[in-house]
Amino acid sequence: MNTPPSPSGAEHTGGSPIRLGALVPLTRPGWAEAGRHLLAGLDLAVREVNDAGGIDGRPLELVVRDTAADPERAAAAVDELADLGVAAVVGEYHSVVARAAAARADALGVPFLCSSAVLDALTEEPTEWVARLAPAQSHGWRIYADFLLGAGRRRIAVATQPSVYWTSGTRVLRDHLAPRGGTVVKLDASLTPEALCDALVDHGATALLLLVGHPEPAVPIVRAVRSDRRLAEILIGAPAGQPEFAEWAAALGEDGAGVPFLRYLPERLGPLGERVGKELRERLGEAPSFVAFEGWDTVAVLAAVLRSHGTDRAAVAASWPRVAVEGTRGPIRFSRTPGIGVWQWAWAPVHVVDRDPAEPDRLRVLHAG
Repeated sequence: MNTPPSPSGAEHTGGSPIRLGALVPLTRPGWAEAGRHLLAGLDLAVREVNDAGGIDGRPLELVVRDTAADPERAAAAVDELADLGVAAVVGEYHSVVARAAAARADALGVPFLCSSAVLDALTEEPTEWVARLAPAQSHGWRIYADFLLGAGRRRIAVATQPSVYWTSGTRVLRDHLAPRGGTVVKLDASLTPEALCDALVDHGATALLLLVGHPEPAVPIVRAVRSDRRLAEILIGAPAGQPEFAEWAAALGEDGAGVPFLRYLPERLGPLGERVGKELRERLGEAPSFVAFEGWDTVAVLAAVLRSHGTDRAAVAASWPRVAVEGTRGPIRFSRTPGIGVWQWAWAPVHVVDRDPAEPDRLRVLHAG
């Protein structure tokens, strides 16, 4: 799907528009709800920039492309957006898709500010063209592993599907837990939910982590585990954040509560975050996820860069180490982080949260990173 450029607030500015390419998953098999939240944040921030006069009087214009979680589609979109003259590319939620987009942006010399994907190896080699707001997977998932240990869960089973992202996450968990007395066993998510439950009993697992797609096979797995009396004491977790979104609660109801996940928001937002959160809630018709805030912060960073360094692509990329922007979740600066080849915000706030079983619409903080 090719989405037309966003006119957000452009009527308040004059001059030729400054185009930003935006990559978002808006259709299946992409996680479309995450894409909707990401786009809401991007679009709100563009509108606010334009309502305030744009960039030196020129409006920002989002040129949106739906990746549908397809790496090849994302790479082709970067080619197209580069030809359209965008100053930079932003967005993307799925790590394997963002990796393809980052590789193409690096090859073409197009700045790419990745909003929401966490895979450590976003690029094969270090690059000056790519920066990232989301915490690296190794950082967030180690915090999640510490939560498991603190909760007394040391025999960890992971139901996983083939994916670079899930494989990387399993490795992070195993490397962090093993020296601390924890074990990780991999279970194939293609097992029937009943067979998976039997395997959990056989392994004596005290926690099951869902490293799988949503709603399939995550929803039937949760239902099966919740209904199996042998597994009444097991913790179900979803570090990738599936329970953050309303469709999780809608699909699972009470069964979807008490499933801890990673969330990249502070426990309490400051004045800027509160204001943006209120606007996002009105746009979305529901509580904004951390992904929506990542979208807003992305445009805030690019707007500051464009104001101070202009629209030349090389100048934009050269500005990453000089960024100092107040985001919705705290001050944003980029640095070189060991083991990560892109300019990285180290780090956005990280918490482990779940939906309160007594009040599933309420999220409660279980552990702070």
